[in-house]
Amino acid sequence: MTKIGIIICGRYESCGGGKCFRALRERAGAFAAYPKEEPVELVGYSTCGGCPGGNVEYVPEEMITNGAQVIHLATCLVVGYPPCPQIREFKEFIQARYGVSVIVGTHPIPLKYMKVHEQLDFWKKMGMEGIAGALMKEDAKTMEAYD
Repeated sequence: MTKIGIIICGRYESCGGGKCFRALRERAGAFAAYPKEEPVELVGYSTCGGCPGGNVEYVPEEMITNGAQVIHLATCLVVGYPPCPQIREFKEFIQARYGVSVIVGTHPIPLKYMKVHEQLDFWKKMGMEGIAGALMKEDAKTMEAYD
């Protein structure tokens, strides 16, 4: 069984996690990396603490204490507007400080967001395909199901 934690963007602190939890059940988006027959347990769910991400220094420790082997930086950090400018630093810090795998993404990128973001210069300049490439390989029908 793989135990995971999810860190979401502080701008969406009131998010109930519906798309993330659905994707986890369906093994869609970044959760497609886990075989459907493999049990996955969510052991932590928190915000980054808001810009510039103060909780990222402490929240992973609590998740790891609860057994987290992998921490997912939620899709809202990728396609919220604007995308999180610290996402690379969050990933690098958590991996270096806590020695745990960090995956960028949770649920598939909603198609309506993907269509807009692909047109934006900063999206390309941030290198989002390199950061969250697995999310961008999802088929359009699946992305549309998460609109």
